[in-house]
Amino acid sequence: MLPAHAHFRGILAILLGLLFSTVPGTAPAQNLAKRLILKDGSYQLAAKYEIKGDRVRYYSAERGEWEEIPNSLIDWDATEKYEQGRLQGAPSPEALQLDKEFEAEQKAEDARSPQVSPGLRLSADGGIFLLDTFQNQPQLDELQQSGGELNRNTKSNILRAAINPLASAKQTIELPGLRAKIQSHTAVPSIYINIDGVQNALGAGGSATGEPPPLPPAERFKIVRAEIKNGKRIAGGIKIAPYGKVKADERFVPSTVTSMTGSWIKITPRDPLPTGEYAIAEMLGKEGMNLYVWDFGVNPTAPANAAALKPDTKHP
Repeated sequence: MLPAHAHFRGILAILLGLLFSTVPGTAPAQNLAKRLILKDGSYQLAAKYEIKGDRVRYYSAERGEWEEIPNSLIDWDATEKYEQGRLQGAPSPEALQLDKEFEAEQKAEDARSPQVSPGLRLSADGGIFLLDTFQNQPQLDELQQSGGELNRNTKSNILRAAINPLASAKQTIELPGLRAKIQSHTAVPSIYINIDGVQNALGAGGSATGEPPPLPPAERFKIVRAEIKNGKRIAGGIKIAPYGKVKADERFVPSTVTSMTGSWIKITPRDPLPTGEYAIAEMLGKEGMNLYVWDFGVNPTAPANAAALKPDTKHP
């Protein structure tokens, strides 16, 4: 004779199969979906599922596709209690607590990954992203620092070069090539910046290496117009006085800087940008400007950016 919980799961699977005999994925199907509660306290919304040996195959009501999960990861007792309470119209205390925890986790996740356009969210890992519009579709493009290789798995590994007043009377920021890899098709792109996630987790302001606190966002990040010279892009320069004072050769674009959740800031040019080459520059206080910048161009007729992130229609 089958154990009670196994008998319940069998009946539940049959009922789910009858309820979702057509392909699920619509909003009503998601509302009717059952919860497969996992032992770590999270859950998966399943339109229907079947037990196959040591694995459970289920149709995700969120992602609209078949997936599998080890049977051992599912808390069947909690799953049954939740389902019984739902069928009776009175969720159990465990179910209510789970809902509260899930809601709190979702709010925290949303704060780390703000939505910048329907279906487009910023990465929880941080970085610098440009919000573009290509063929009437919003898209996100990640900007990379020019002038060096980054550890792609650690967005907080930001390259910086200090100004050496003894090197020369003037230092320039030179970028190879005539065009940046990322081209904005809109003249008023919004650029989202978060390169301090790890530092903020360590404490207020400073970093683990004893560096001074960064400047306020409105003073720290600037949009710089690049000038084409001798087959290169000159994105700005540093003038050094004989007595050592450092002054930026300013070609800054007037911009508006707005703070967001999750350590993100948004910088937007106040006026449409003419077609040309630009960069996001980081100001380093008394040291002047970081010689490694995040470059981009503005060209309404440019081809599509190859690695652009497009809206996720399943998860607005």
